[in-house]
Amino acid sequence: MLAGGGRGPIIKKGPYEAQNLEVIEGCRLPVLRKNQENEDEWPLAEILSVKEVASRKLYYVHYIDFNKRLDEWVTPDRLDLKKLQLPKKEAKTPTKNGLPGSRPSSPERDVRKSLDLSLQTPTAPPRGKTVPTPVQNHFTSFTHVTGDITSIGCQNTECTCCCIMGCRTKCINGKRKANCVGTDEDSQDSSDGIPSAPRMTGSLVSDRSHDDIITRMKNIDCIELGRHRLKPWYFSPYPQELTALPILYLCEFCLKYLKSLKCLQRHLTKCNLRHPPGNEIYRKGTISFFEIDGRKNKTYSQNLCLLAKCFLDHKTLYYDTDPFLFYVMTEYDSKGFHIVGYFSKEKESTEDYNVACILTLPPYQRRGYGKLLIEFSYELSKVEGKTGTPEKPLSDLGLLSYRSYWSQTILEILMDLKSDNGERPQITINEISEITSVKKEDVISTLQYLNLINYYKGQYILTLSEDIVEGHERAMHKRHLRIDPKCLHFTPKDWSKRGKW
Repeated sequence: MLAGGGRGPIIKKGPYEAQNLEVIEGCRLPVLRKNQENEDEWPLAEILSVKEVASRKLYYVHYIDFNKRLDEWVTPDRLDLKKLQLPKKEAKTPTKNGLPGSRPSSPERDVRKSLDLSLQTPTAPPRGKTVPTPVQNHFTSFTHVTGDITSIGCQNTECTCCCIMGCRTKCINGKRKANCVGTDEDSQDSSDGIPSAPRMTGSLVSDRSHDDIITRMKNIDCIELGRHRLKPWYFSPYPQELTALPILYLCEFCLKYLKSLKCLQRHLTKCNLRHPPGNEIYRKGTISFFEIDGRKNKTYSQNLCLLAKCFLDHKTLYYDTDPFLFYVMTEYDSKGFHIVGYFSKEKESTEDYNVACILTLPPYQRRGYGKLLIEFSYELSKVEGKTGTPEKPLSDLGLLSYRSYWSQTILEILMDLKSDNGERPQITINEISEITSVKKEDVISTLQYLNLINYYKGQYILTLSEDIVEGHERAMHKRHLRIDPKCLHFTPKDWSKRGKW
């Protein structure tokens, strides 16, 4: 009441001020961050963890509908408390056999899952054109049309392969065993989160339902690998006593992890490796590839998987590395062979997979090394006399990288076709697959993605517009790194004979 009997302004308190609620795990609210244009934005985020440092609270947030690698610790001044959303009661932790489980996944996981699943099905052509599914080998003619044809075009020509796979970890008798296998987000685990039976071949996809709060948070702040310092994107199951260190030191040749710079210096006086273990099967200029047997070089393979898990998400690290081969790409200088990236593949694959996990380390991304790794995997398939495909479904970045490679490879063949006797040149899906070693289904999905398939006078034809041609020529002009088959010295083994293991 004011003097004279008047009433003052009525101030309505928001739910946070009225109840003096505390920001706890599971809350959602807008959080300030910088976008790619360095502009302020306030995306909705979920609080995953809270800690107190020097009498000041810090909040670990996951931005909804953003990739997990953007998760970070933020200060209270970046939180918009006016729009605080408390955890919903119905979303509390589910129980399994009376034991507490993990918090339900964020909405962005369902979004990403639906995207990945939708990408397995080739896109339908526009304007009512119908293409039978699956498409048979009826592409009997090819025509190079220069008119104004509506086309999607190859929009990912500059994409480099960053990461395709992600991982989780299993522990046996308290020891961490690592192996990069698996594909993406669909589950093949049993309901209690433990594999029903170990699979010696093939990959085990991570079950998102038992993705607990520990593995949802980055646990390593910084990794020093040779002359590079890397900021991990995801959780990796390094020993827990190392996760509290400001910097985790790795030997760049054997990938052994150490807790201090002094320990690393002492290790380097004893470590005789100056290149990855295994056989060097390719060298051109400063680029080399080494083939590493997961059984013969188990320690190195497990250390490689631990490092890779820092930049890969959603995949399973399985019990041992025996069933896998690892192909490590390196760059040579006077100090040795420095790891650039790698991919792994099964020794025996019933699904014709030629890649299980693939990764270009962050310092080397956007420089063409990712596409070089993909090209090398198909060169191995050519020597083996097989068609190959990466494990599916692919992650978002993986799909972009592979689509870019497939588009450039297929367009390269189509543009080199010569016409006979003035007739349109002809080629079949099987012929494209045999030339490139790209599996038939991937060829068809790429042609449909590029909108090249048309039905004309009772037959399927492939049409190229000027936009497609010009876009392809620009992309190939930028692509300087290529695999030279003459520099590959590789003899495939018959892994069905267990004696070769």
